[in-house]
Amino acid sequence: MRLPSLRHVLLPLLAALLLGACHGKDEAAQPGGSSPEAALRTSIDLFKAGDFQGLWKHALPPADYAAMRSDWSRQQLAPEPVAAGDRARFDEMVRKLTEPDAENRLYAELQPKLAAMEQQYKDQLPVLVSIGEALVKNGLARNPTLSAAQKNQVTDVLDALLPWAQQTPWFDQARAKQAIRVAVATTRQLDLKSPEQLRTMDFDASMARYATAYGGLKQLLAIYGLSLDATLDSIRLGPVSGSNGRAVVRIDYTLLGKPLSTESTLVQEDGRWYSEDLLHSVRQSHQRRLQELAGAPARATSAPGAVTKD
Repeated sequence: MRLPSLRHVLLPLLAALLLGACHGKDEAAQPGGSSPEAALRTSIDLFKAGDFQGLWKHALPPADYAAMRSDWSRQQLAPEPVAAGDRARFDEMVRKLTEPDAENRLYAELQPKLAAMEQQYKDQLPVLVSIGEALVKNGLARNPTLSAAQKNQVTDVLDALLPWAQQTPWFDQARAKQAIRVAVATTRQLDLKSPEQLRTMDFDASMARYATAYGGLKQLLAIYGLSLDATLDSIRLGPVSGSNGRAVVRIDYTLLGKPLSTESTLVQEDGRWYSEDLLHSVRQSHQRRLQELAGAPARATSAPGAVTKD
């Protein structure tokens, strides 16, 4: 379930969701918010509920939402072909997760592997996690697309996640069995028949599948001690500045017991408030899509006298 023309939108959207407010909220069906607080509060409620279709409709002005859906439909008409290896891996994964008695079969297969991994890696895990964090932070520091403030925000989150990742009993048999149960149930609910189905579903069907996958992900993280809902429920905000249709808010939240804070900017359009970063990303993505559509015929006719050889 992917949309390359919108891949640069998803991270800003999720970032905006994590900046939810605890003040008043509007009707979820309305685009934007009557205030910055109301816009963010409604977004966080929709995100918690897994209503991604409603979330996009609320988080974007009507014209941008319509353009995004149109871009989605155009891309689904010409999906990229699926490589044979990818198809085989997809079919094998779905088969294992949906066959009769899948939970017991998978657990029987995983149990000895977990025991071996625990014996081999348990003492090394904290060091391995620290090395992984250092690599991620190094890549983050070199990322030219993120501002210094955004890099600091991600670094703070990583610092909160590090102790959790080091201390979580990843090889625990009971938790593994619970996780398998969630993975099997979620895969069956997704009801995916082929990799092509992932690439040709319309917007509404895709959002419904996202909601199912998100629900499964929340359950998996909760099994290992990370509650997304608890983090979202902890969010508080306070005004920093606001004038001329632009507002900056401070967001305080708690992640795994660690207090964190950041800031978010919202802008007003047609009397409603929206995330500035999200609008910028969506509109850039749409412009790229329009340029692709305009460029395709131009490339095809750039050499009218050329002869194609079989």
